[in-house]
Amino acid sequence: MSDKLASLRQELVLAHRILVDQGVMEAFGHISVRHPDAPERFLLPTASAPSSVLPGDIIEFDLDGRPAAPTREKLFSERIIHGAIYRARPDVMAICHHHSPSIMPFCITGVPLEPVSQTGAAMGAHVPFWDSRTDFGDTKLLVVTPEEGNSLARALGPDWVVLMRRHGATVVGRDLRELVFRCVHSCNDADYQLRARILGPIQPLSQKERELAGQLRPDPINRCWQHWNTLLSANLRTGQDQDASA
Repeated sequence: MSDKLASLRQELVLAHRILVDQGVMEAFGHISVRHPDAPERFLLPTASAPSSVLPGDIIEFDLDGRPAAPTREKLFSERIIHGAIYRARPDVMAICHHHSPSIMPFCITGVPLEPVSQTGAAMGAHVPFWDSRTDFGDTKLLVVTPEEGNSLARALGPDWVVLMRRHGATVVGRDLRELVFRCVHSCNDADYQLRARILGPIQPLSQKERELAGQLRPDPINRCWQHWNTLLSANLRTGQDQDASA
């Protein structure tokens, strides 16, 4: 395995841990990254809790969701989401599917999710809403067939976040750190909106503000990545100290 691939696996593990620590994911949800040397493949962990992902759990898949090598490990049924979007969006290098408590009220009600803060503009100027019933009627609310994956990818279109009726959100990025930044700040912005509605009507960003504030730059993304990584390390040390003193 190349150093680049090994480093990417480690960063994918860290991305899972950060999003759990930031409250975006809990026992469910998954993150993938496109293979750095083979764009027709992607890396995704085996089916386990995001908090427990290790580098050895990460498997290589083709865009049909088939493992590159035979495995007896349990796999996410919704790996179809990742393959369909990577096929439809050559610019996407990382994908997350999550069920954040901040996002779910919008998925349940169909109320539009629009950016209301500067960092919230990371979600993009438009967040589409995908209802699986439109094409497939009543289902288990899981994306498990190629047809369902392609339908979701079409709903996402050129945007960065798509809400899934009564299910959660799928978020994409041009690299793994941008993806994590977008996941955290779109959830934070959704939470701001839920709180602000208590005080009065929501006033979203203007179209020009969304365009200007949504131009993500490496420096803020890397600053947040460093901050979340530091918080994660501190929380892990605190937990270890508590276990040692118990």
